[in-house]
Amino acid sequence: MKKTAIIIPARYASTRLPAKPLLKVKNKPIIQYVYEAAKKSNLQDVVIVATDDTRIKEAVEAFGGVCEMTSPDHKCGSDRIAEISSRHPEFEYILNLQGDEPQITPAVIDLAIKTLQDDTTADISTLVRKITSKEQIQNPNCVKCVFDNNLNALYFSRCPIPYERNANEANYYAHIGIYCYKKSSLEKLTKLEQADIEKQESLEQLRALKNGMKIKVAITDLNPTGIDTIEDYEKFKAIMEDN
Repeated sequence: MKKTAIIIPARYASTRLPAKPLLKVKNKPIIQYVYEAAKKSNLQDVVIVATDDTRIKEAVEAFGGVCEMTSPDHKCGSDRIAEISSRHPEFEYILNLQGDEPQITPAVIDLAIKTLQDDTTADISTLVRKITSKEQIQNPNCVKCVFDNNLNALYFSRCPIPYERNANEANYYAHIGIYCYKKSSLEKLTKLEQADIEKQESLEQLRALKNGMKIKVAITDLNPTGIDTIEDYEKFKAIMEDN
């Protein structure tokens, strides 16, 4: 029987915030918040944390989660989840869920999965949200996406796209870094060489577009706060303690 797997890549090493999957909020590590949200998805059959560090594996298993070890040589999360996927021929759809997104919701996870399941011609699905903040539009850390009338991604960029030549004409959408892949598409993507535009923008999804793969987009109102810095961690901690 074909299955839908949510795989959560988690690294211990991080240049900006080392050991962030294990940082605790209300006595729970960040990775546990992500894992528990994934388990509440109605469309998943299995949730697996993928890591190359035994400390993360031990932490996941301590709260009852499933974790598989991967090679320490992977350059990105897609390569890490592809290794896990290769061990499981029963997987048909694989959702790549970042281990530093503790505010992700089961509904949004299901939206990404359903978007791909409903489009048999798509290779990958992902999410975007509309933005109007000039600060976010100009911020290179906020990746923007443009898409066609059928919600197929045309391009992703750290620059403000589209360029607003005429005032008040442009709509801007920020990319949310959650991806669902067909198993065959994930295998294809991770075997392709890095594309020039991928290197220039430092955006892995551009490798897929450069090679003619179809990325389907769904729009959501969610604005999750990823944990990339100590300031992000403190913000999330404050939100949870207020609740």
